[in-house]
Amino acid sequence: MTTRHSSTRNLLLAAAIATALPVPALAQDEVAALGEVMVTARKREESLQDVPIAVTSVSGDALELAGYQDLTALSQSVPNVTLETSRATNSTLTAFIRGIGQQDPVAGFEQGVGIYLDDVYLNRPQAAVLDIYDVERLEVLRGPQRTPYGRNTVGGAVKYITRRLDPDSPTLRARVSAGTDSQFEAVLSGSAPLSDSFRVGGAIASLTRDGFGENLTTGDDNYDKDVLGARLSFEWEPSSSVLVRLSGDYIEDNSSARQGYRLLPTVSTAQPELLSGHYDTLAGITDFGPITDNDVESWGGQLRIEWSPSDAWKLQSITAYREDDTSSPIDFDSTQPQSFDAPVDYKNDQFSQEIQLTYASDRVTVVGGAYYLDANAFDAFDVVFTSVTSFTLGDVDTKTWAVFGEATFDIGEEFSLSLGGRYTEDERTSRVIRATYLGVNSPYFGNAGAVLLTPTVIVDGKQVVPEFNVSRTDTDFTPRVIVSWQPGDDLNLYASYSAGFKGGGFDPRGNYANADVRGGFLPETVESYEMGAKASFPDGRARLNTAIFYADYQDVQIPGSVIVLGPPVSFVGTVTNAGAAEMYGLELEGFARFTDRLSGSLSVGFIDAEYTEFVAGGVDVSSQRDVQNTPDWTGNAALTYGLPLSLGSSSGTLSFMGSASYRDDTQQFELPIPLLDQSDFWLYDASISWATDDGRMRFGVYGRNLSDKRNIVSGYNFPGAATDNSVLAFYGNPRTVTASFEYRF
Repeated sequence: MTTRHSSTRNLLLAAAIATALPVPALAQDEVAALGEVMVTARKREESLQDVPIAVTSVSGDALELAGYQDLTALSQSVPNVTLETSRATNSTLTAFIRGIGQQDPVAGFEQGVGIYLDDVYLNRPQAAVLDIYDVERLEVLRGPQRTPYGRNTVGGAVKYITRRLDPDSPTLRARVSAGTDSQFEAVLSGSAPLSDSFRVGGAIASLTRDGFGENLTTGDDNYDKDVLGARLSFEWEPSSSVLVRLSGDYIEDNSSARQGYRLLPTVSTAQPELLSGHYDTLAGITDFGPITDNDVESWGGQLRIEWSPSDAWKLQSITAYREDDTSSPIDFDSTQPQSFDAPVDYKNDQFSQEIQLTYASDRVTVVGGAYYLDANAFDAFDVVFTSVTSFTLGDVDTKTWAVFGEATFDIGEEFSLSLGGRYTEDERTSRVIRATYLGVNSPYFGNAGAVLLTPTVIVDGKQVVPEFNVSRTDTDFTPRVIVSWQPGDDLNLYASYSAGFKGGGFDPRGNYANADVRGGFLPETVESYEMGAKASFPDGRARLNTAIFYADYQDVQIPGSVIVLGPPVSFVGTVTNAGAAEMYGLELEGFARFTDRLSGSLSVGFIDAEYTEFVAGGVDVSSQRDVQNTPDWTGNAALTYGLPLSLGSSSGTLSFMGSASYRDDTQQFELPIPLLDQSDFWLYDASISWATDDGRMRFGVYGRNLSDKRNIVSGYNFPGAATDNSVLAFYGNPRTVTASFEYRF
């Protein structure tokens, strides 16, 4: 550890202890008003300070006040969390919490972090970089949350909760934003009660921006944005005990295909020197081939029925269907020649049904239910090696069901005990086709004249490429125990044990001709121990939430891919059950009001994550491997100063906000890659805004990454002559400045 790193980390820890500030780094509007922050971390509404779980809640207004635009911005303020746009994509999410997650968005491969849109689990990470508009709040739950949840949340969960409709009055709000790189955003949302029992509402958003860089081969933008989003909701409340909500959403992403920046010169002469612009590329795949444009379309709907026959009982049914379709051109070496190019086609659909029953009395609260998911993940892609094409088709079905329950018992006035459990059965069936063709692209992607090089088999009298059809079923029971002690209204001390389970499966890119991999990869499990304290100071001017944790992570699933030189050359996916890992760390979050005008927040996260076993080729190489996407230290500090200021006849407040966030060294893969791995860095944001006291009007200017830091968030690593030294980096956003105006009619 260098002296510079030690001083930075010590500064963060000292600041956390000395200032005694913590909780959501952005939840300032709620705390400033001395109001309770309500969360649904345990599938029932509770105060943030009362729930014995490490959870961060950020309101939609606070997100807009800070100028946050999508889910990935939470990485700056929530400790031990990494949310990034996946490599070579604009809207696919890579998520890690406390060292557990999934970097490669392999089809049919469950994620370690669950993403929930209005309580509906998103089975795939495509189109999961959700833009922030029409948001009630975001909740980030750290650690396994499986007992009351419908689906896998081995590392944690991120809940995106949209605004509910106003039952009494019509609402309408409009927001227009413009900024650097020709950014222009327009959002319109509102609702209207059509009768005493029926109301309708919706939102539409157009989010556009020119590219941060340029494709120097095609002249197209690189890192641009062109997203259209819409939501529509209907609510029917025929009586005080029944609520029916039908809602749907749609996303269309026509942003240009995001191509990477080469970190090495080519082996050939295609690019002898590195480009000067880190957001620029020479990728030529968008100039020819079967797929030249990036196109992502996602939509879904849910029917939620709530029935409360009495104050003690509540029954909920959530029926949902979702579908997304992605076509994208990936240039693995980002060079002009048609080499190491990959047109890809992803199609995902899912149907889910969840039933929840809640009982609450003075001393006992019980949440129980059942969950069913039927999902399909399909992917097809070519990898073109100049004149030879490696084609892969994977079709993965997932059928899973679970029953879960958790009961909380109040023991006396100060103690409570929660006991829960979840039984899960996962069944996965995979169909995989692999073939090699002489020629550029396969017949699937339009080259009918491609010459098949893969030996065929005879099925029903026809010669066909071999198919590999495999299936497996995994079951597990995961318990949770929480003990909470509240010696006073302002202090909550708790300790918990929870277990997580993620089923096994099959890599749809894998070479299942090898008998030893036909069984697929094994389930992974985690056992997590946590102790925490949540304090609210009596005068209501500060809150402090802290947690320490330890996790024992077994049979860690790590997806990857390799180049097989052949002959013929081919592209093969691999999934490794690495063995075991251990994580321990601490988290502090807080908020304080120093004066009536000045407030501040601080969040600090520390984690020591290491492999204790990593078997490769029969040898334990854990001492040579590190946990990816998991910096040791993360932190954020923010100050807000509000000055009463009237403009004309409107009284309001002029607010100044400044924040700094820190991320320690980050490794992109298990093995260190000095070119790709990101050293520690700071990001600085600032804003100035004015809002009327009645909340009807707000305008402001928001600056993000003001020091214009170039930080690597993901990459590819295929060095060598066969891939023309394909080591590519993808970067986070550069400095941006946005002016925004919002009016609520």
